[in-house]
Amino acid sequence: MQVFYAQDISGEIYILDPNESKHIVRVLRMKKGSPVNLIDGRGNLYKGIISDPDAEGCIIKIESVTHEFEKRNYRLHIAISPLKNPERFEWFVEKAVEIGVDEITPLICKNTEKPGIKTERINNLIISAMKQSLKTYQTQLNVPAGFHDFISESHNGKLMIAHCYGEKMRRKLSEVCSPGVDAVIMIGPEGDFSKEEIEEAMSKNFTQIHLGPSRLRTETAGVAACHSIYFMNYSQNLPISP
Repeated sequence: MQVFYAQDISGEIYILDPNESKHIVRVLRMKKGSPVNLIDGRGNLYKGIISDPDAEGCIIKIESVTHEFEKRNYRLHIAISPLKNPERFEWFVEKAVEIGVDEITPLICKNTEKPGIKTERINNLIISAMKQSLKTYQTQLNVPAGFHDFISESHNGKLMIAHCYGEKMRRKLSEVCSPGVDAVIMIGPEGDFSKEEIEEAMSKNFTQIHLGPSRLRTETAGVAACHSIYFMNYSQNLPISP
């Protein structure tokens, strides 16, 4: 299924932007009458056909729309430290979006080595991963937040902080979070959270968790957290909103 991004779609006719138009006409060589699928990042899946295969502005006639396509009954927010190697952080973003994550907040911690991120590039990766995995809801990339500011904000759902200290103090994610429950999970930098940060998070009602016996890289831990929440809900066969 070929999927194209149409952020500002409305009405029965939509003109794709030049980048998407060139791809659909010159790369995929799709013709007049070919079926296409469009997503808007707001939960809608549009089915249409090409009425004019113009490489500068391909015109799509919309035939039907499915609202809240495969909407999940939980929300997942991952707050994760940027990494010294930006490609590893981008890999996390791509895989997390493919699995399913609603919000990503770059989290600036005491041990964060390189706090900056390339916002435009990451948002483009989000759109690409959303199309690849047929997600109709666009993951929200938040502005980087300091650790103290983040835990002081109001968050919905179960609050968790994953770290590598104290085996007896940490619980399995599955023991803390239940299917159908919104989740906020913090993932630390290469040097992990400081003990002071963990204590501060606990004072704000964050529960200490681990993601298994292995010591994971930051980006791997982020993906593991996303998949754990996804699998927990998927395996319960929870109903999906129409």
